[in-house]
Amino acid sequence: MRTTIIPAQITTVEDKIAGSLNMTQILIMMFPVLWTALVYILLFPSMKLTSFKLVLIIFATATSGILALRIKDKIVAEWLGVLLKYRLRPKYYLFNKNDLTNRSLDIPELPVENVVVKKKAKKSIRNENFDLDILDQVKLEHLINSGKVALHYQLSKK
Repeated sequence: MRTTIIPAQITTVEDKIAGSLNMTQILIMMFPVLWTALVYILLFPSMKLTSFKLVLIIFATATSGILALRIKDKIVAEWLGVLLKYRLRPKYYLFNKNDLTNRSLDIPELPVENVVVKKKAKKSIRNENFDLDILDQVKLEHLINSGKVALHYQLSKK
């Protein structure tokens, strides 16, 4: 099987459909025809040509005619697309170096204490609010994220 290399200038040529118009220009120029039909049929008074319908039709025709023009071998609609992408891009990138996302923290391992559990009489659990300092909060978060601790919530039966 023979293979040939196609030069780049052949593959980048736009397809001309009618005269010097490509498919995008033809679609842009077909829009006023469809717009005219919708305005003529749907707006009140139906199937009659009035002055405000004529203004809407002329505005759509002029707009699509301008968008279908070529400037420096590019359609005005493509230029507007480039400008919109430029204007809508993010302007600032915010970076917080103190963010803990995807960071590994070097926290020293706490020594494991042997705890003997003794069963005692059932006592009521008191809810006490206490504050943790930053180091204790980081240790607690590291302990929870490690997967070594199972957390179980039990709701009262009342």
